[in-house]
Amino acid sequence: MKILIIDDHLVVREGLRRLLSSTLDISVHEATSAQEALAAFRAHRPDLVLLDLNLPNSSGLELLRRLILEDKRAHILVFSMHAEPIYVVHALKEGARGYVSKSASVDELVTAVKLVANGDRYIEREIASDIVLTRYSSNDPFQQLTTREIDIMRLLGEGKDLKAISDLLGVAYKTIANSCTVIKGKLGVRRTADLIRLTFEMRDK
Repeated sequence: MKILIIDDHLVVREGLRRLLSSTLDISVHEATSAQEALAAFRAHRPDLVLLDLNLPNSSGLELLRRLILEDKRAHILVFSMHAEPIYVVHALKEGARGYVSKSASVDELVTAVKLVANGDRYIEREIASDIVLTRYSSNDPFQQLTTREIDIMRLLGEGKDLKAISDLLGVAYKTIANSCTVIKGKLGVRRTADLIRLTFEMRDK
């Protein structure tokens, strides 16, 4: 099985390589950015992509979309520190076949890798329960947000200011500022501080 690990942290990539190699017959390729990931995906056509959402100068969700455009049958498993239902739902909408948080157990990660590589779908059990049991639904105002707007909310919640967000996503400051204005309108708030507060509410949905 060929696996492409997309994560900008060396310790995470090495840990995943060792973990998966100890339980599965695999060959592993690695990428640290969207540009490297696209090149590696085209060169190796992996059976499974393990994708982190936090990437330098890019959005993991946008990279996910681009990978699906490359091959709509791509088997992509998101492996992220973000366990909030809103990220999971958007990742699945963009074409991911599975989602596991970095706090999941080793056994659950291995199970997810096997199933998604085989073409099945898998959502971490605890996350799936949160989606089903909480009030998160199609009527939730957060569901109105686009993938780019979700990324902006995520980065605001990580303490980034608008300039840092524009640098990380590779777009103009004015574009990010305008997007924040649109997000405020969708969520019914006036101040950026209120958006930051709402990012923490997202985690409870």
